[in-house]
Amino acid sequence: MSATGETSTQLALRDPDIRLMLRVRDDDAAAFAQLVELYQHRLVAVMHHLVGHADEAEDLAQEVFLRVYRARKKYRPRSKFSTWLFTIANNLALNALRSRQRKPVVSLPAQDSGPLGPRPAEQMVPDRRSGPMQRLQKQELAALVRQALEGLNERQRMAVVLNKFEDMNYAEIAEVMGLTTKAVKSLLSRARMNLRSALSSYIYMDGESIPEDEEEN
Repeated sequence: MSATGETSTQLALRDPDIRLMLRVRDDDAAAFAQLVELYQHRLVAVMHHLVGHADEAEDLAQEVFLRVYRARKKYRPRSKFSTWLFTIANNLALNALRSRQRKPVVSLPAQDSGPLGPRPAEQMVPDRRSGPMQRLQKQELAALVRQALEGLNERQRMAVVLNKFEDMNYAEIAEVMGLTTKAVKSLLSRARMNLRSALSSYIYMDGESIPEDEEEN
């Protein structure tokens, strides 16, 4: 049962991706292919922000889908499909990070930061469209944002990525990460403070600051 007390039928009526997954449960190969198409790029992008390596992100995304398929017969919708999917992704990413905790991480150029559009970190940067110089500044700041994200601890990074790139609210992030809503609010607050601190030398260069996220939900 979901947090709002909805039944599986009610969730399926409200979430088309749950309806697809129920077809996957019934061994509908076309439905599984459709889910992969819908979520593959998003999963790879999130994984890339979390683990820092494009190849590893793609491998982890494939492992997520493999686990989804293996678990299809036991699937019972209790929340949005995307929440369930990213819960699996969160667990895999954390396992991957912990398995190479003492190994060096090689950062990739900002332009290679994943398939969520060119330079996904730019989604966290105000869009200034006044000319080439402003676009260059935006690209430079996007690279700094990505580096700042990498400087967060794994839980803060996951919360920020789910909030910014998957547009999840506090309750959804809490479900994915196995935390309370209050803990997620605290986690995001600390993450934003750390990001502002890491970017403080750049934020006011042109007299503008990066706007804080609005308090949500």
